[in-house]
Amino acid sequence: MARIPASSDRQISPDTEIWYNLKYAISASSGFQRWQLERDAQLQGLRLEQQVQRYLRETLETLAY
Repeated sequence: MARIPASSDRQISPDTEIWYNLKYAISASSGFQRWQLERDAQLQGLRLEQQVQRYLRETLETLAY
């Protein structure tokens, strides 16, 4: 698992730090990893942040039904 630097390691806003930590927590989840495997070809070339955003969007759309 990736090391998440403490806020003292760098100067970032609280919102940025929250998103950073949330992004890595989501990417470590079994649901996200299963989702990645199902969409392997569609996710080629996307950064982790883009993948997490797409995962969250699709998950929320599914829950909205």
